[in-house]
Formats: sequence, structure tokens, C-alpha cells
Amino acid sequence: MFATTRWSLVHAAGGLRSSVAREALGTLCETYWYPLYAYARRRGCAPPDAEDRVQAFFAGVLTDGVFAAADPSRGRFRSFLLKSFQNFLHAEHRRDAAIKRGGGRTVQSLDAAQAEERYRLEPAESETPERLFERNWALTLLQTTLSQVQGEYAEKGQGKLYAALEAHLRQDREQLPYAELATSLGLTEEAVKSAAHRLRKRYRELLRSAIADTLADAGDVDDELRLLLRAVAGAV
Repeated sequence: MFATTRWSLVHAAGGLRSSVAREALGTLCETYWYPLYAYARRRGCAPPDAEDRVQAFFAGVLTDGVFAAADPSRGRFRSFLLKSFQNFLHAEHRRDAAIKRGGGRTVQSLDAAQAEERYRLEPAESETPERLFERNWALTLLQTTLSQVQGEYAEKGQGKLYAALEAHLRQDREQLPYAELATSLGLTEEAVKSAAHRLRKRYRELLRSAIADTLADAGDVDDELRLLLRAVAGAV
């Protein structure tokens, strides 16, 4: 039996026959479209062509059941997604109008201008399209998790506390200026340390949950986390 993650729901429901599976897959695609855009750009596509190809690909994924024959043994959604997109690019003949490629179906909201600005900041062209995809997949995952944690704190009226502690998720806890933060927040130093601990714990929980959502077997979370951290560090 599959764990109840978004990717495994797609598998278990037999592709897109289930509305729940469609919604789950739509969420994954909405979150991770930029890594595919960066991959297409690094493969040599001009910005408009990269946008159109990602749009057309998602049109097929979400409306034509492209993943209906998904193989559960390919447990990582990111690997399956990239391979499917590579196959799509190989089969895609150049056409002049985006409406021909996407069939007039805008199924994914792509902020192309923002994507291109982000792409200009990517590492040197010597990085392969595959490595760039892996790196951006990992960065998207980390940023999405940060946004989720921030939203939770905002809902609890603790936005100021989150803003003070958010940078500590990326720093050595031994170097955190707890005393300074305690003064600025009007808390004791021990209270700030406890708050920072809770923030890190919640971040780890949500990060692991987000990773599990892209796996068929939630037991692979630790391996996937190691791979993604290596991708961010440029070691993949």
C-alpha cells in the first residue's frame, strides 16, 4: 500500500481517473514548474519557447492523463517529472503559436517575467540542465517550506517572532545572538532559545512532509533529503 502522499495518490488512483489525484498532481506541478523552465532554458530554449513548452507539457499532464501509466517503481516524482518532460521535448516539433502547442488550454499560471529574472541569476552555463533542475527543485522545496512556516506563525499572530528567528534556520545555533534577540523581543534569553528550537523543529517537520509528498514510499525521505541538500551545495 502507498503512503497517503500527493505523488502516491496519483499512483494509487491510476493516473488522473480520480479528482483527488488530479488535485494532488496539480499542486505538485504548480509548486515545481520553475525547475522545468530552467531546464528548458539551459537546453537552449528562448524564454518564450521555454514558457510555452512548460505550459504545453502541463496541459498534457493535467488534461490528457499523461501520467496515467506512471510506474510506481519510479518512486521520486521529480525524477519521473524530468524524464517525462525530456520525452516531451524530444517529441515536440517547433511550432509558431503557443495555442497550437497548448491547444488553447492555460492550465498553469506561469510568471514568465519573474522566471526569466530568476534564471539570469543561475550559475554559469557550465552547469548541466539536469543539475540545474535538481538544484532548483531543492531550492523550491526549501523556499516553499519556509513560506509555509511563515504563514503558520502569521496566523498565530507571531509574525514578529518568526521574522526575528527565520534567519536562524540557516545558521549555526551556537552563533545565534540570543541575548540581543531577547532584548528586542522583550523575552528572556531562555524563552528565545525555546522559540528557536520550536521553529527549527516545525521547519524540519514540514520539510520532511513536503519531501514525502513527492515520493511513492515515505520511507525514502532521508535519502531524498540528502540528495536535495547535495544539489543545493552543487555536489550532485
